Amino acid sequence: MLRKVAYLTLALALVLPLLLIFKPGPRFETVETASGEVVPLPEPRLRGEMSVEEAIAKRRSVRSYRDEPLTLEELSQLLWSAQGITSSKGYRSAPSAGATYPFEVYVVAGKVEGLEPGIYRYIPGKHALELVKPGDYRMELQRVCLDQEWVGSAPVDIVLVAFYERTTDVYGERGIRYVHMEAGHIGQNIYLQATALGLGTVAVGAFHDDEVASLLGTEGAPLYVFPVGRHG
Repeated sequence: MLRKVAYLTLALALVLPLLLIFKPGPRFETVETASGEVVPLPEPRLRGEMSVEEAIAKRRSVRSYRDEPLTLEELSQLLWSAQGITSSKGYRSAPSAGATYPFEVYVVAGKVEGLEPGIYRYIPGKHALELVKPGDYRMELQRVCLDQEWVGSAPVDIVLVAFYERTTDVYGERGIRYVHMEAGHIGQNIYLQATALGLGTVAVGAFHDDEVASLLGTEGAPLYVFPVGRHG
């Protein structure tokens, strides 16, 4: 009997390390379906006209926007600041626990020069937009955001969607906290980039989660909506 226990203990000692070695890593791509149409974005600029210090000093929440479109270059810069690739190793513009990158960035576009209205998903590795579904859904997004009018009046809304398992698979329950921290990192990048471009935005956290997710066609958890436009 003791010999059998010893053999079992030895077998477990040999097998458990292998299970740890081959444990699946965090997922980096979503399983959502899209139209497949990909829109390349202009290359982001690494030098701007406003310093980081000035952008911090001028950063404010803006809820009133002029009825004017954004340029594709401006949208490109905003998305790059949110989740753009900034390293040959694939690291991104906002810090992420263990480089697990739990966020997908969606764009609800209504008025962007050179871009048809629609819901898009940002692809960091290609610095491009993938069309999820065509059409102007800003007013529908406004409705599920408790009818906050700045969501519908902004020419574009940027939505941060979290896939918690990418981080919790690595860090367990504490990974939930790390995901929420990362949302703040990304949000501040969007704020400062918008300010540096002479644009305005506001962080919107009040909405019906399931309805926003359904509108976007995502299985993730929407955490933030950022309307962006020119100061009204």
